[in-house]
Amino acid sequence: MIDKVVPLMKEPIVMPFDFSQLTLSDFDFSVVKDHLEIFLTVIWLVLSYIIRRFTKRAIRLHPTLEHDKKRQRINTLDNIFNLLLVVGFILIWSSELQNIAISIAAFMVALVLATKEFIACIVGAFYRASTRPYQVGDWVRIANYEGEVTDSDWLSTTLFEVDLKGGSYGYTGRTTVIPNSVLLTHTVQNLNYMRRYVTHTFSISRLTDDVNLFEIKGKILDKIREYSEHFHEVAIRYNSLIEKRLDIKISGPEPRVRITTSPEGYNIFTVSLFCPTEEAMVIEQKVTEDFMSFWFEKRAK
Repeated sequence: MIDKVVPLMKEPIVMPFDFSQLTLSDFDFSVVKDHLEIFLTVIWLVLSYIIRRFTKRAIRLHPTLEHDKKRQRINTLDNIFNLLLVVGFILIWSSELQNIAISIAAFMVALVLATKEFIACIVGAFYRASTRPYQVGDWVRIANYEGEVTDSDWLSTTLFEVDLKGGSYGYTGRTTVIPNSVLLTHTVQNLNYMRRYVTHTFSISRLTDDVNLFEIKGKILDKIREYSEHFHEVAIRYNSLIEKRLDIKISGPEPRVRITTSPEGYNIFTVSLFCPTEEAMVIEQKVTEDFMSFWFEKRAK
């Protein structure tokens, strides 16, 4: 029987590497180039730590310095190294920070454009706070809106609508919310003096006929004085108070009647009187009733 011959396995021969043959071209610096800022940041941190540590150690081991002096110098050294550390980071990451700053600027511009109405309301609130054109409870006219201020915050002013144009001076039941940005572009009129007394004006129109309205004028004035007798003294004092406060001359407290004609051929009988706000409509109805009575009486003759 023939035995098989098994060849012996030879161990691989490891040749020693000759480091002396390495050159800079054999190293791959692409990773360092791609992450240069990170590499420089690590080096800057390590250098700062080493230099700070050995400098502080040298101060602590100084034989002639007092303890308090050492603490002061170490504290100053820490502040200086912290400043240098931040400056170094800024210099290393300057290009990236520039891109971030541009992105932040673009974001801020977009944010301002998107929230310009909100910002205008905030500015309007500062304008209201600095000039104080009104406060809660005042009667005001803002742009085309009229009413009593019931609430005022950073964004808006809320009004309870008051029928000033209609002459009833009562609450209509409607609530108006006005953004504060309106204060920057429209006028604001404070009508608070009208809450107690108002110069109420109303007109009565009649077709041109044979009745002389000037003959009715005196009787109407007498009726108005009769209806105003119970508040006449108070109206005089309140009228004087408003004139002093506003430093202007206002109509009142004596009633006035004016007779005019319109291009359409109507006689217009206009009455103006200074009276309590809550009595304005009552007096208007009484005067209108008296005018009609006198007018039909004159026409019947």
